[in-house]
Amino acid sequence: MPISALRPGPTPRRTTDEDHVHRLAETDSPLPPILVHRSTMQVIDGRHRLRAALLRGRDTIDVVFFDGSEEHAFIRAVEENIAHGLPLNLAERKAAAVRIMSAHPELSDRMIATHTGLSARTIATLRRCSTEETPRSNAREGLDGRRRPLDATEGRLRAVDLIAEHPDASLREIAKTAGVSLGTAHDVRSRLRRGEDPIPRGHRADAPEPPASAVDAYAVGTALTADVPQEPDMSAELPLLLEKLAKDPALRLTDPGRRMLRLLFSSTVIADWPELADSVPPHRIEAIFKIAQQCAKDWDLLAQSLRRQARR
Repeated sequence: MPISALRPGPTPRRTTDEDHVHRLAETDSPLPPILVHRSTMQVIDGRHRLRAALLRGRDTIDVVFFDGSEEHAFIRAVEENIAHGLPLNLAERKAAAVRIMSAHPELSDRMIATHTGLSARTIATLRRCSTEETPRSNAREGLDGRRRPLDATEGRLRAVDLIAEHPDASLREIAKTAGVSLGTAHDVRSRLRRGEDPIPRGHRADAPEPPASAVDAYAVGTALTADVPQEPDMSAELPLLLEKLAKDPALRLTDPGRRMLRLLFSSTVIADWPELADSVPPHRIEAIFKIAQQCAKDWDLLAQSLRRQARR
């Protein structure tokens, strides 16, 4: 493209590094193409390379076009400038993050962190401390492209009502009707089964208490179908238990112990198992069901054996 046809575009950089420009101009190897916003002909990435080409006396430069909005062009510019060339400094990345969250308040902290090379915790701090009048969004878009509400209290309360009215409904049905994820539906039902508050501590704020009739109705429904008392859900404690086991020399330094650790780390049930189940193609459900059922039986036999050893 003719250099005269290009325009300076929005950049996350605060200054131009003239020393870097001269180093690029003096190199004998060809420079990579610059990135240009097609609809505006603005330079998204490659301002230093463009200046270097001018110093070499060039009137054309290789370009790659970007198609998208101007705000998405800025996000792309940030991504390019943290991945190669002269990296953005910390202050420039933070300033870019504030601009992105101002233009796209629906993006999650983790999503913005991925674009800017910062941590999600840093983005959360910037969001709280920003003095700009940034728009607010009741939902955030995550790395998986899904939009999730910031406050899941209402969805959990809807799930409580649905579980009480339809105790035999599947998790998928509850999640779809209540507008929550499968994992949230599973967590709500597990909490009700244990007689706990369906809204985790610290998330309730001013939300109303779930109606006692809903909890009682669910308790009656599960009492009719449960033949044995439910074991307490230990899923929240598993990561800490596994971490302690992995540091134990009695397991770590023996072949059987290492095999046990590998089995534990690879077979531990994770919190998003409902989503994993939902991803199984219909023609493979039966096969995976049989394998999972047999694995459950084998692990149950191991648990019973360990319990007998502990009693002895």
